[in-house]
Amino acid sequence: MSEQPQSADQNPSPSVFPSDPQGTVHQLPSTKETVRSGILDPSAPPALTIDSGDIVSYTNTWTQWGNEARYGMSFAEREPIRRRYPSGPYSNIGPVVLRDAQPGDVIECRMLHLRPIDWGWNSFPLGVGALPHDFEQPYLHYFRFNQERTAAEFVNGIQIPLAPFQGVFAVEPPGDQAISAILAGPYGGNLDLNELVAGTSLFLPVFKPGGRVWTGDSNGAQGDGVVDQTAIETALEELRVQYVLHKQVSLQGPIVETPTHWIGLGFASSLDDALTACLRQMIAWLHDKAGMDRSDAYALCSMVASFRVTQYSNQTGSVYTSPPPKTIHCMLPKSVFPPELLARIAESMRSAASTAS
Repeated sequence: MSEQPQSADQNPSPSVFPSDPQGTVHQLPSTKETVRSGILDPSAPPALTIDSGDIVSYTNTWTQWGNEARYGMSFAEREPIRRRYPSGPYSNIGPVVLRDAQPGDVIECRMLHLRPIDWGWNSFPLGVGALPHDFEQPYLHYFRFNQERTAAEFVNGIQIPLAPFQGVFAVEPPGDQAISAILAGPYGGNLDLNELVAGTSLFLPVFKPGGRVWTGDSNGAQGDGVVDQTAIETALEELRVQYVLHKQVSLQGPIVETPTHWIGLGFASSLDDALTACLRQMIAWLHDKAGMDRSDAYALCSMVASFRVTQYSNQTGSVYTSPPPKTIHCMLPKSVFPPELLARIAESMRSAASTAS
């Protein structure tokens, strides 16, 4: 269902788009028809078909494992549930189809608003994470969030600030086979990038007509590396995203814009290969969008960019059929660019045919 054009919820944080973007708002609740557990499913019919500039309000997203995760379950109670989802734990909503989107285009996903439910958890089974053999017992800790959804209390009086984001954001890659949303690639997927909060934009290249956008894996807070393999896992009362189609914009893989940085990502089976993949993408992106010589772009990345571990995984005993990739992201500060070059980069990421305010 859809509503008449209106302003999206105002976001008090700085953002890379207007604070009151206009667009028709479509409601997309999580149901058995709109959710695929663990996978991106090319056989699924469109959950919504929208125009560029429209806003999707994802209401009452599901917890992991088909919404079977419940507050207070013991690890033993959760384990048989977890094992029923070999493709992965994420409750992926979609696909959202953008009219007129074609391969060679880019979809900008503007994160307008994310409000978590009032609880979440962190856990690690044995055999996963950066230290798969260091602990003798699996771990599970539940959190209750404050009413404002700004903080969660941990042990020893530690207060964890909440910064909700979606771990999985993807268009469908080429091909007709379902793939695990644990994976990632040029199409997006399991990004697990904690910078992708309200006020930021994710740019994804289109591989199929309509793009077919999926999202899942709601997180309340996460550190770089997500070393025990989970964040504060949660669900959302509402996720609100504006989708803007940019025609014929070249892009090799996912790029994120924040108020202060441009961010690229690299995925591989090792951190070494993930770093070089990320670096090569950023060099190519700077050459294309900023008109920089490749050697100058390489030097700039060395002098001012920070390459961070997005996700480290070392799974030896997972119940899932696919391990997550090791991921590196590059934080390239906007502050080093003169205003005219920043404007050129932003313009090159957004086509003149875009229809959004």
